[in-house]
Amino acid sequence: MSAPPLILASTSPYRAAQLRQLGLDFETVPPGADETPRPGETPEALAGRLADAKATAVARRRPEAVVIGSDQCAALGPRILGKPGDFDTAREQLRAASGNTVVFHTGVCVRRGDSGFHRTMVVPFAATFRELSDDRIARYLEHDRPYDCAGSIRTEGLGPALLERTEGDDPTAVTGLPLIHTVRLLEAAGRPVL
Repeated sequence: MSAPPLILASTSPYRAAQLRQLGLDFETVPPGADETPRPGETPEALAGRLADAKATAVARRRPEAVVIGSDQCAALGPRILGKPGDFDTAREQLRAASGNTVVFHTGVCVRRGDSGFHRTMVVPFAATFRELSDDRIARYLEHDRPYDCAGSIRTEGLGPALLERTEGDDPTAVTGLPLIHTVRLLEAAGRPVL
């Protein structure tokens, strides 16, 4: 019996690159989910809800597939640091993060429509930033241009140069897809990695 198709419900090139690390054949399908936070929604709840919404949207269209949805929310205390979109917003986010700890909440959901399998997890990963001068921030932004990254940091680029330390049980979560937890969910859904 052949394995069910695997779909990444995402347009993120970062998540697709991460999933390719596992050596799995998969396709990407845009989920078309509304990513607007709800009033009073915590960063952790937002990441989980959006991961679930993305997987659900694609699983409805492709019930024969195992679908992975993921979303990330960066939080400085109760403040959500979204994708900055431009230099000025990214600079302000990094100024706020300077000397502080940002928690990246990465939600992952795996759904399999034909079996009813449906699980969502949110994986936290804390990054404590060094004290950052405006000059260091500007040089970083000009080099990495992380305008499509929550919290204005791209850890697969020069982002680690901004950090003092990190803490979490799945270091891949900060890039956008917690691979350790994704592997567990895929195995539970009947789509083992090895």
